[in-house]
Amino acid sequence: MNIEELLDKIRISGDKALTESESKQVLGAYGVPVISETVAFSEDEAVEAARKTGFPVVLKGLGATLLHKTERGLVHLNLADDETVRKAASLIAQKAGDELEGLLIQPQVQGKREFVAGLFRDEQFGPVIMFGIGGVFTEALSDVTFRVAPLTETDAAEMLDEIKAKSLLGEFRGEKAANRDKLIKTLMGLARIGMEIPQISEIDINPLVITSGGDVIAVDALIVPGKIQAKKEYRPPVAPTDVRALFYPKSIAFIGASGTMGKWGHMLVVNTISGGYKGDIYLVNPRGGTIAGRHVYKSVTEIPGNVDLGVVTIPAKMVLGLIPQFKEKGIKNMLLITSGFSETGEKGKALERELVMEAGKAGIVILGPNTMDICNPHRDLNCTSTPTTPMAGSTSIVSQSGNLGVQLLAFGGF
Repeated sequence: MNIEELLDKIRISGDKALTESESKQVLGAYGVPVISETVAFSEDEAVEAARKTGFPVVLKGLGATLLHKTERGLVHLNLADDETVRKAASLIAQKAGDELEGLLIQPQVQGKREFVAGLFRDEQFGPVIMFGIGGVFTEALSDVTFRVAPLTETDAAEMLDEIKAKSLLGEFRGEKAANRDKLIKTLMGLARIGMEIPQISEIDINPLVITSGGDVIAVDALIVPGKIQAKKEYRPPVAPTDVRALFYPKSIAFIGASGTMGKWGHMLVVNTISGGYKGDIYLVNPRGGTIAGRHVYKSVTEIPGNVDLGVVTIPAKMVLGLIPQFKEKGIKNMLLITSGFSETGEKGKALERELVMEAGKAGIVILGPNTMDICNPHRDLNCTSTPTTPMAGSTSIVSQSGNLGVQLLAFGGF
C-alpha cells in the first residue's frame, strides 16, 4: 500500500488502527527518519528478509491490534542467524494468534540514547507535539516538553533544549552529538501531520534512537486514528489594546454603588478613592442621593463626562439592561463583579451567552462575570475588596481564584 492509499485509508476509515509498518510509512512521508524494514508473511520469508537485511536483526509481530508488543513477547532482538529468526517467528505466531498479520524484520540498531516524540490532540488547543526522554524511562522520568502545532524551526529547536536530559543530545561518552536537523525535521513532520490529517488523534515514536555516530532513527512507531473532533465555539479574541483600557482607565463609573458597608458596591468605591486614584469617579444607583460625600447618578446616561470603565455590582438579571446604556454613553469596558451566570447552571449559562452576544454587538469588552476586582498600582488603581495596595513593580498576577488573588495582593502590600 503506497502512501496515498494509506492516507486515504486514514481519512476514510477514521478509527481503523494502522500497523507499525503503515505508521512508519506515513511518518517517513512527512520527513521523520524511520528505520528501513521488511514485512514478511511466513517463516521462510522472514529468514530470507533477515539475510538481505544483514545479521543481527530484530523480528517483530505485525498487526493493527498488536499495540504492546514488547510486553506480549512479540519483539525479539539480536537475532544472529537463520535458526534464531525461524525460532523467533514461530514463537511470535504462537503468542499473537489470529491478531498476527505479518512479521517485521529490521536491522539491529545500536544506540545508547533513546528519546520519544509524539502527537496528541487536546480538546481546546488541538494538535500538540511532544518530545522527551524515551525507552523504558519515558513514564518513570516524565522528562518531556510540549508545543502546540503548527511549529516553526525555532519552536522545534527550543523543545530540544528544554528537557532536563538535553546533555544527551550533545557529545556523550565517546558518542557523537545527535543530528539536530533530523530531530527538528521529526518534530516539524509531526506538526504537519497534526495540521493536515485531523483524523489522526495520536502518534507515538518510542524509541527515537540516537546512534553512536549521532544519526537519528525512529525504530518503533504507532499511529492511532480517531474521529475528527467537533469544532468548539469560542468567544472572539480581545485585542491587546482593548485589554489595556481595562487596566488604565481615565474615568470609572460604579454601577450599583452602595452606602452599606460590606457590600461590593461600597468596598470597591471606598478602596478606589482611598487608594489615590487620580481619574474621575462616578457613582450610579437608581435611588440617587450621595455616597461617601459624592453625588450619585440615577442612571449611566446621566453621567456628564466620558467613562472608560464601568464597574458593575447590580444583580445578574439587571446586567443585560445596561448594555444599551453603555452603548449610548460610549463605555467600552465593563468589570462585571456580579455572580449568577454560568456558574449557577443552565439558566445562568443562557443569560451569560446572551450578555456576551449583546456586548459583542455593542463593542463592549467584559471582564467577568463573577470576578472580584482589578488592581493597577501604576495607575494608583485599587478597585479591590482590600484596602492594602501593593507597590508598583514588574510582576503581574492573573488569578482564577479571586480570594487567592486578593491574598496575594495583600502580601504584595507589605
